[in-house]
Amino acid sequence: MGPNGPKDNPYPVFLASSNSPIDLAVVLGGDGTALAAARNLAADGIPILAANVGGHLGFLTESFEDFQNTEEIWDRLSEDRYAVQKRMMLQATVFEGNRSNLEPQSDRFLALNEMCVKPASADRMPSCILEMEVDGEVVDQYQGDGLIVATPTGSTCYTASANGPIMHSGMDAIAVTPICPLSLSSRAIVLPPGSVVSIWPLADYELSTKLWTDGILGTAIWPGQRVDVRRADCEAKFIILRENYSYYNTLREKLHWAGARIRYSNNHRN
Repeated sequence: MGPNGPKDNPYPVFLASSNSPIDLAVVLGGDGTALAAARNLAADGIPILAANVGGHLGFLTESFEDFQNTEEIWDRLSEDRYAVQKRMMLQATVFEGNRSNLEPQSDRFLALNEMCVKPASADRMPSCILEMEVDGEVVDQYQGDGLIVATPTGSTCYTASANGPIMHSGMDAIAVTPICPLSLSSRAIVLPPGSVVSIWPLADYELSTKLWTDGILGTAIWPGQRVDVRRADCEAKFIILRENYSYYNTLREKLHWAGARIRYSNNHRN
């Protein structure tokens, strides 16, 4: 057991000190805590049981209100009465120069929700100009607040707030969404999961462009460098205990998705 927060990361100690394979990680918190667990544990294939304690949305966490006591939960786990939900992740690395240079200039960063390339400044809100390539082909240059490269899991988070597409968490795809672009023609695009998205910062005179992973600062990106974002070679594994789990019901409850103002009876469904 250990604390988890902006200044606490217990996972390297857990993984280094374990003499045997870890069977399960029990995470108490909200979606942010579950995201941190996925970034640190996915590479080792450790399943995560995320309990919603103090969280606000709870997209990735389990609510234990339906269980009488914790013994019932452990019984379910020991008897293999649960489902394992696998979720696609992204990895990003910074390189120097064009795509012919494959020598990384940074560590590998993992994200379950999204990789975001945008500037950061302590005294103002800067915009940026980013050029995007997909599999070596230039797609466009974007001027605005940045670019979001998201998984289906992350499509209901920052991407949805930026008017990007909502993708089912069971599929494999990559969505690229501009943040507040200064053009009416800048649109989000959904790519195959095998695509490599390369992002170049242009005209960055203040050296303020940053790579963010699930909302956490990853590294700075200098002019002449690029960020390659691709599907990670690992997946996040979440344990589902609810027998009536529904992705669409989660959307309706958490995002208040209600298209019709007046609900009509559908007698044909019965």
